[in-house]
Amino acid sequence: MKLQLIFLAAAILTLISSGIGIEAGSSEEDYIRPKPRKALSFPWKPKHSSEPQQVHISLAGEKHMRITWITDDTSSPSIVEYGTSHGKYTSSSQGESTSYSYLMYSSGTIHHVVIGPLEDDTVYFYRCGGQDPEFQLKTPPSRFPVTFAVAGDLGQTEWTKTTLDHIGQCKYDLHLIPGDLSYADYQQHLWDSFGALVQPLASARAWMTTEGNHEKEKIFLLKSGFQAYNARWKMPYEESGSSSNLYYSFEVAGVHVIMLGSYTDYDEYSEQYAWLKEDLAKVDRERTPWLLVLLHAPWYNSNWAHQGEGNRMKASMEPLLYAAGVDILLAGHVHAYERSERVYNDILDPCGAVHITIGDGGNREGLAHWYRNPKPQWSIFREASFGHGELKIVNETHAFWSWHRNDDDEPVKSDQVWINSLVGNGCIVGKKHELRKILAVL
Repeated sequence: MKLQLIFLAAAILTLISSGIGIEAGSSEEDYIRPKPRKALSFPWKPKHSSEPQQVHISLAGEKHMRITWITDDTSSPSIVEYGTSHGKYTSSSQGESTSYSYLMYSSGTIHHVVIGPLEDDTVYFYRCGGQDPEFQLKTPPSRFPVTFAVAGDLGQTEWTKTTLDHIGQCKYDLHLIPGDLSYADYQQHLWDSFGALVQPLASARAWMTTEGNHEKEKIFLLKSGFQAYNARWKMPYEESGSSSNLYYSFEVAGVHVIMLGSYTDYDEYSEQYAWLKEDLAKVDRERTPWLLVLLHAPWYNSNWAHQGEGNRMKASMEPLLYAAGVDILLAGHVHAYERSERVYNDILDPCGAVHITIGDGGNREGLAHWYRNPKPQWSIFREASFGHGELKIVNETHAFWSWHRNDDDEPVKSDQVWINSLVGNGCIVGKKHELRKILAVL
């Protein structure tokens, strides 16, 4: 509430001093926003100490997936049995386990097991730790079309549950999350309740995440940042040559996806910047014609909320991503939805990236209602509502993006657009020299 008052005060001061107005919502149609909904409650249920809890999966290199779960039993084995038939496990893999303490809290045993090689576009049945229940997952396809569900800033409210229910109704291959998962904010038991909340979806399709500000949980002189996030949500950073779980990349079908960290060093002398250059140098646009980037704090944002917070990272990395020909950049942080035209350096550019802010998964802090007015030329659609996005990449040159707001518990398709790839419109050919020049600079 205090944060909203600050943004409102800033907007009024700007209105008085410069004549710039404010507007709430700014959708292309009249829309009555839903009221906030309360946080979910999770009644305690007795569980056997070795029962797998908070099961979720992620990609772990080509044709491999990582299965993660938690047990209360420290002696439970880190093993996954799996196969393509119900109840028949023809393969098994062993992995590792970890745990962490945070002030008065001690986590359960966190198991990470990589399984594979796996067949593409195939349903596998699996169980964790040598015991039931049985879960099933579906591997992503090896070629187009491929569909991503996208939702950031999830939290654990009734709106979160609505968002997850809507995602569960769509046919998708992976879930992309641009930060702010549990909103635990130092209360470690909320990581556990979040894991239980998302298990039905996260155990069936790969969830690929990057960190947000609510994952920091840093306590000066006592705790370093991202301890819970790194322990619980291990991503394929090692498989992509990164030294940090806070930034990495992966490939699926014909798409190269880069997950960047808004809350670790990102200037041109940082390890993240050096890794990004190396990663981009390996991208083969004939094999992966689409290039996507996810991060938390948006670079193009006309909402008063978090205004300008991504500017320093943008100044450092946007020239590199522009030279590489990034097609779409997805961000969270701002609790509203906004889609841009292709843009670079704040100017419309047919060879720039489409920027999409989608930090409206259902968090407890509520929606960011206030937008700057007049709307920037690059901003095409913006609305302060909860919802999720779906990105279906149909082929090498065309993708269909749609945003579904949680309107009276129905996943209304409020915004939709066909996006042509930079490979298809000829921009990549013209960028090759520029990219080589930037990558050559030490």
